[in-house]
Amino acid sequence: AMLRLRFLTWDVKDTLLRLRRPVGESYAAEAQAHGIQVQPEALTRSFREAYGAQSRLFPNYGQGRGLSSQQWWVDVVKQTFRLSGVHEEGVITLMAENLYHDFCSAGNWEVLPGASETLSRCCQRGFRMGVVSNFDNRLEKILAQCNLRHHFEFVLTSEETGFAKPDGRIFQKALRLGRVPPEQAAHVGDDYTRDYRAARAMGMHGFLLRAARQRAEPEVPSEHVLPTLSHLLTLIEK
Repeated sequence: AMLRLRFLTWDVKDTLLRLRRPVGESYAAEAQAHGIQVQPEALTRSFREAYGAQSRLFPNYGQGRGLSSQQWWVDVVKQTFRLSGVHEEGVITLMAENLYHDFCSAGNWEVLPGASETLSRCCQRGFRMGVVSNFDNRLEKILAQCNLRHHFEFVLTSEETGFAKPDGRIFQKALRLGRVPPEQAAHVGDDYTRDYRAARAMGMHGFLLRAARQRAEPEVPSEHVLPTLSHLLTLIEK
């Protein structure tokens, strides 16, 4: 039986867009511009550590903790450089501000293969669509710069809603905005817990985009797994 779907919600990072290069390479280039040599690999490791610590201390970009997401990110970038042995605070602050703004632009992001075509085809088939993403408020601008924003009726971020996936309340808000019951909606994403399982827990359908290298989650039936985005319409229309 064909699924009676009317609405599709989409994750963004590593589902529709991905970083063009590892974070450490962008940070190393910024340092180089200020005459500072740091290994990209070291910066990538430091970034993971700084990002992890900040996420534990101030979840969801410091929402409800009196921190703006810009301040949250600037602190992560500064700490990344400190952990990599850079200690000139003035330069660190300048680099952090620059990098925060750089990651707003399409220059650091690329559209995943098949994403534009799949979104266009979904629109042509009459599906209405929205974004549900654990992202800060730069997302609208990034999607617009990557020429994807026009496909979506709304862009819901965890920063704006105050809830991060897998919290079901971000999906509830999406269903309200989409004016559909959960059984007429499906969520597409690449993370088993935050995307697939969380949407299913709300009564929505779920599709899991799975990179070849990912370990298989036994609970995901094959008709819910997308080896590539181009498989989506085939599965929906089965």
